[in-house]
Amino acid sequence: MPEQIRQDATSPWHRGELVMQRSVGVVERMDGPGRNFVRKAMPEQHRAFFPMLPFLVLGAVDANGDVWATVRAGRPGFMSSPDPEVLDVDLPRDPADPADAGMEDGDAIAMLGIQLETRRRNRLNGVIRRTDAEAFRLRVGQSFGNCPQYIQPRSSVFVRDPDRPTTAAPLHSAQLDDRMRGMIEDADTFFVASYVDRDHGERQVDVSHRGGYAGFVHLGADGVLTIPDFSGNRFFNTLGNFLVNPKAGLVFIDFETGDMLQMAGTVEVLLDSPDITAFQNAERLWRFTPAEIVLRPDALPLRWSKENTDLLRRSRG
Repeated sequence: MPEQIRQDATSPWHRGELVMQRSVGVVERMDGPGRNFVRKAMPEQHRAFFPMLPFLVLGAVDANGDVWATVRAGRPGFMSSPDPEVLDVDLPRDPADPADAGMEDGDAIAMLGIQLETRRRNRLNGVIRRTDAEAFRLRVGQSFGNCPQYIQPRSSVFVRDPDRPTTAAPLHSAQLDDRMRGMIEDADTFFVASYVDRDHGERQVDVSHRGGYAGFVHLGADGVLTIPDFSGNRFFNTLGNFLVNPKAGLVFIDFETGDMLQMAGTVEVLLDSPDITAFQNAERLWRFTPAEIVLRPDALPLRWSKENTDLLRRSRG
């Protein structure tokens, strides 16, 4: 039986998302899922999910309007939900993280909770309320789940106390060096942040996962990244944002060393290009030109492993 569409809920889609949905002929079909599944509060399973996680992916916008993606870690329990409209996050400020500048009281941010070993993921966005430098409260704007497609299963362990920051200094650059290029070219996973300022005045930030086989991101000699966009849930949150605002923030993780490569730049979306056929199963492409680059060695206190047959079995259900 078709699911009843919530007529009391407004459509969450903005004009960029609608353009993307129209490009594949699903605007009418996506109206019901938008009203039903993009909620202003977390369902119980999401409220129970976030406290289990040892890390969190965030998207934040700095004072210059540049958007950054980042990953922050904490012992499970560093997030909690006292009620469905709120997520409390115990995370100290981190001045080495370029995304931290977009996490002031009143800032709009995005969150992705992702459990790599089970391939579960849930997304949130909303506004920060902060009373000190050690924690903040997120008032939920949108909450919704995602399918496990393209998530590469991994298990993680802490190699140091997550409250103890690394002593390695970040490296700021305008160009990619060999180490940075290697992180991109070998990656099977990265995270991307984007945002739009809605017509009613609210800023809506998004952060999401991208995955594929290692090497699925093409890096040109000019430093431009070309990313295939595969079949998904047809929400088009990220690409829809790009059509309205081309700014993007990407973060790549070296899962063996805890290094993070963060980049802020601009995107071009290619809906119809002969280059699409060069990427197996790609439906469209987007190109990212980095403008600011930060390599943060040993930034994360976690190390991940994917060499585990039991993990692969459990991840496939």
